[in-house]
Amino acid sequence: MKVLAQISRVIVGLLFIFSGLIKLNDPVGTQYKLEEYFEVFATDLPALHDFFMALVPMALYLSVFLCTAEVVLGIALLVGYKPRTVSWMLLTIIVFFTFLTFYSAYFNKVTDCGCFGAAIKLTPWTSFGKDLFLLVLILIIVYYRKKYKPIPTGIIVVFSTVACLGLAVYVLRHLPVLDLLPYRVGASIPAQMKPSEPLRYLYTFEKDGKTFEYEQYPSDTTLKFKEMSVINEEAKPKITDFKVWNDAGDYTDSCFQGKKLFLIIKNLTDINTAALPDINKLLNAAGRQGVEPIILTSGNSDEIKQFLTQHQLSVPYYFVDATVLKTISRSNPGLWLLKDGIVKGKWHYNDTPDAATIVDLVK
Repeated sequence: MKVLAQISRVIVGLLFIFSGLIKLNDPVGTQYKLEEYFEVFATDLPALHDFFMALVPMALYLSVFLCTAEVVLGIALLVGYKPRTVSWMLLTIIVFFTFLTFYSAYFNKVTDCGCFGAAIKLTPWTSFGKDLFLLVLILIIVYYRKKYKPIPTGIIVVFSTVACLGLAVYVLRHLPVLDLLPYRVGASIPAQMKPSEPLRYLYTFEKDGKTFEYEQYPSDTTLKFKEMSVINEEAKPKITDFKVWNDAGDYTDSCFQGKKLFLIIKNLTDINTAALPDINKLLNAAGRQGVEPIILTSGNSDEIKQFLTQHQLSVPYYFVDATVLKTISRSNPGLWLLKDGIVKGKWHYNDTPDAATIVDLVK
């Protein structure tokens, strides 16, 4: 059993470090997941509605704390730092995560828990099974916690904490170091809106208490249809909700024609307006050199018109779903450069490029 305890320690430590680093690379993504959970709990538990809604503004801080804790606890476990304390902290975190994934799976809420950020997508029940597996391993670690010899490696834990917080601050002030989202630089948006191959379906029917499955829709009218599922799930479009429109109609296809520099305004409540003068100069300069400037926003017409007038932004604007804008850009405002539907550039407002850079990228 001692060997099993050591194996458990290595597996848990590595998984916690991997999971934490992937999410620290994009703490805003984890923030969105936490906000989603808080809003779901606020609706499902009316008595605690105000409590959970009060947590929404704190979601980013909680995201950084939880992601950092995952990495630091994983490292502390591997190096043997304060094994008793670390084992109990790991148990607390995994119980919390197991509850969240069970709630997601059983009640079909927050169907992507974001356990591994955008790197690995897990179904709710798979996420719950993963957490149950880790719970068992951590229970073994807790049981043998007194057998581990404490090692005075506090400097490693301190350095890990500082490094994790430094990484979080960097990506929040810029963009994720590793962009794993479908709107990343180099990706073709229109290509990802189509299946990678023709979709194949499995049709399930019932007759006389028996279940029958067909890959071609049967002609037998005595069969009772039960469900239809996709066989080659991996061929599904990576992007299914990208749509651009205004009051005149749909503009989606036009976005993929020529050179477009998009200013992403996710919302008007927490936008950094101090960055807009420099961005406005860039949009005007790019427009003079053949790169069409466009604003994508999720606000309503009256609000966005007033906002554009206030900040002297004379650029046409179109609407995109708020969730899609959150996926495209982790900053507000953000910049997104396309040429014939292929992403050529993506910037945080702290890294606003010059017009020469924009023109060079879309040559």
